[in-house]
Amino acid sequence: MTSQQTVAVTKRRQMSTGDYVSGVRAGDRAALARAITLIESRNPEHRRQAQEVLQALLPFSGEARRIGITGVPGVGKSTFIEAFGKMLTGSGHKVAVLAVDPSSNRTGGSILGDKTRMQELGRDPDAYIRPSPSSGTLGGVARATRETMVICEAAGFDHVLVETVGVGQSETVVAEMVDFFLVLMLPGAGDELQGIKKGVLEIADMIAVNKADGEVKSRARRAAAEYRRALEIMTPASPNWQPPVTTCSALGKVGLEDILAEIVRHRETLSATGEFQAKRQNQQVRWMWSMVRDRLMARFEEDEAVRALVADLEADVAGNRQTASAAADRLLQTFGLSPSPEAG
Repeated sequence: MTSQQTVAVTKRRQMSTGDYVSGVRAGDRAALARAITLIESRNPEHRRQAQEVLQALLPFSGEARRIGITGVPGVGKSTFIEAFGKMLTGSGHKVAVLAVDPSSNRTGGSILGDKTRMQELGRDPDAYIRPSPSSGTLGGVARATRETMVICEAAGFDHVLVETVGVGQSETVVAEMVDFFLVLMLPGAGDELQGIKKGVLEIADMIAVNKADGEVKSRARRAAAEYRRALEIMTPASPNWQPPVTTCSALGKVGLEDILAEIVRHRETLSATGEFQAKRQNQQVRWMWSMVRDRLMARFEEDEAVRALVADLEADVAGNRQTASAAADRLLQTFGLSPSPEAG
C-alpha cells in the first residue's frame, strides 16, 4: 500500500460524527453511503456513533412522503418503481428507494437485480437506490431501513419508496414504517383474488392493478372491480380513508400520476383530521418498544451463561424430559430475570 493509499484509508476510518452530519446535509453521496453503512454495522462502537449521527440528523427528517410498495411475484415492481421514481424526479423531486428483504442473507436478495434493471433510475442524480442489508434478520433489516429513512430525508430526499422484497411479515413491517402502503396486483383477479392474503388487503392504502395495457386492459378493469368489492366488505384501517383501487401500466407510464394524486390526497385527508401526525407518533413509539425487545433478545442470546445451557435444554425439551416452560424459566433465571407469575 502506498503512503497516499494509507492516508486515504486513515481518513476514511477517522470520519467524525460532524463529518457524517455535514456530508449528509450537503447531499454528498459518498457521505450518505458511508453513513448508511455505519448504521447497518453491528460493531458496538459503530452503533454508538450511528446513534449520534441519527440524533443530529433527526431534526432535518420527517417531511418526506414515505411510500411502501409490495406486490405479488411477476407484478412488475421494478418497472413500476423506476417509472414512478422517474416521474417524481422529472417533477423536481428527489427519490430514495430502499428495500426490506429478510431473505437477502440466504439468496443474495433480488434488490441487486432490481437495481440492475432500474438502470435509468440508478443513473438519475436525483435518485438513490440502496439494497437491503445482506446480514439480515427481519428485525435487523427493518431497523436499518427505518434509520436509513432518516438519513435519506436529512440528505434532501423528499420521497422515500420502501420496497418489500421478501415475503410474509415484511409487508406488515413496511406498512408500519411508511405513510402510504401501495399494493400492486396483476390483471385477471380470479384465482388470484382467492389466494391473496387478507392481511395485505387490511393494511393497503391503495391497490393498483399493474400491466393494464394492450389486450389485458379489460381484464385489469375487471380485476380492479373485484378488488373494490373485496375491500367494501372489509373494515378499513382508517375511519377517514377508503382505499381506492385503480389500474396502471408502469411499462406504458399510464396511471402513475393518478396514483401520486391519491398519495397526496391521503396525506391531506389524514393531516386534516390529525390522524397523520398521530400515526407518525405511534410508529415512533412502537419502534422504540421494538428496539427494546430486539436488544433484550440480542443480549440474552449473547450471554455466555445462557449459551452454555441452551444445547442441553433444547435436547431435554425435544426429548420430552423437560417442559418448554420449565426450560424457559431456567434460561431466564440464568440471565438474571424472574419468570413471569403466569408462566407455567
